[in-house]
Amino acid sequence: MTEALFRTDAYLRTAEARVTALTEEGGIVLDRTVFYPTGGGQPGDSGALRWDGGEIEIATTLRGAGDEIVLVPAEPALLPPVGAALEQSLDWDRRHRHMRVHTALHLLSVVIPLPVTGGAITAEKGRLDFDMPEAPEDRAALDKTLNDLIACDFSVTEEWITQAELDAQPGLVKTLSVAPPRGAGTIRLVRIGAGENTADLQPCGGTHVAHTAQIGPVRLGKIEKKGQQNRRVHLYLVH
Repeated sequence: MTEALFRTDAYLRTAEARVTALTEEGGIVLDRTVFYPTGGGQPGDSGALRWDGGEIEIATTLRGAGDEIVLVPAEPALLPPVGAALEQSLDWDRRHRHMRVHTALHLLSVVIPLPVTGGAITAEKGRLDFDMPEAPEDRAALDKTLNDLIACDFSVTEEWITQAELDAQPGLVKTLSVAPPRGAGTIRLVRIGAGENTADLQPCGGTHVAHTAQIGPVRLGKIEKKGQQNRRVHLYLVH
């Protein structure tokens, strides 16, 4: 089992850890990690590991067996031995841009209140696919509304509910293609705003900025037709 440090502090950039296993494919499993594994449309983190006698660049991070998180080296190199103590450090600029895009996409699902059928995140842009038979008439108005929401500087927080509580509130689930992770007994919700000023609340396992103003300005790109009912909306960070 790998302790997911990013769950409690998405802004943690470095941490000490110990190697618990090496996979047959050359991946590295730690007892605790700041690296987010690919999932929910968000890419796995990259960065570096350093230990007494060596260092290695990490290209991406994946989910392994059970609760293990596997760090994948950028190229074949000497791996740290099992039991070795090391320091891990994120490519923070890349991760933070993922966080900005991810939170912006949650707000996009508020601006376009339709079922989400897919999504993806990169360090430069993101996209959501919607069950949207007809394209929006005024994309500029959507763009302005989204940026106005971002500028409200809502707090972004997490809370946990049981699976039974989620089943009793099916409207919380916006994504048709990705089901909230079950099996642990509780499900993480990400809330944007607070109380009566809540802009969004939905299940999510990814990393987010702490306040929406940290997203910065965004712009909407083209809206593509993807099948009879689906349309893909692209979103870009301005800087």
